[in-house]
Amino acid sequence: MEKQLIDERKEEVINACEKLYEKFDFKDINIKLIGEKISVGRTSIYNYFGTKEEIFLALLEREYLKWNEDLSTILLKNEKLSKEDFIDKITASLLKRKTLLKLISMNMFEIEANSRIESITNYKLAFKESISLIEECLCKFFNVKEIESEEITFTILPFLVGIYPYTSLTDKMKEATHKANLEYKFYTDKELLKMGLEKILGGVK
Repeated sequence: MEKQLIDERKEEVINACEKLYEKFDFKDINIKLIGEKISVGRTSIYNYFGTKEEIFLALLEREYLKWNEDLSTILLKNEKLSKEDFIDKITASLLKRKTLLKLISMNMFEIEANSRIESITNYKLAFKESISLIEECLCKFFNVKEIESEEITFTILPFLVGIYPYTSLTDKMKEATHKANLEYKFYTDKELLKMGLEKILGGVK
């Protein structure tokens, strides 16, 4: 089978998975359900992906690659950026990647645990590029040392894992929070991203 056709088939499967993830929980999505949404049928999926988790991992890889495009644009299209402008641009780039934020917070461990090493490696390469681009931005715009840029980057990335669970509470979760007298402000994803990045980059000039 031609590589172009293989890529098109894989993309169709990933697209179907992404659409289902907008409506259903991860645990409720399976190969059969994905197969009902594509033109080639369920059994053909196994020509491209070994498990449901590998499809989600490919989706996450694609999300990181798209984010990397935005990070590259921030890096290459700007000679100088203030801390505020940098935070605004990073925030805007992440607001377009809500699937990424949801996946890394909700299902990451299970997805990797049930995927083949080749699939995990491909995802890790995309993730590695994200790390490099963030570090390059920090060095370019704020003249931080390499070790400092690494420390900041590995503070930003774990912080992102908490965005979706905090900003996507169901009515039941909010009711339970109220009944527990755990009263605190509910921030939007934009507000929380900006606030967190400002704190993390607080010492950067």
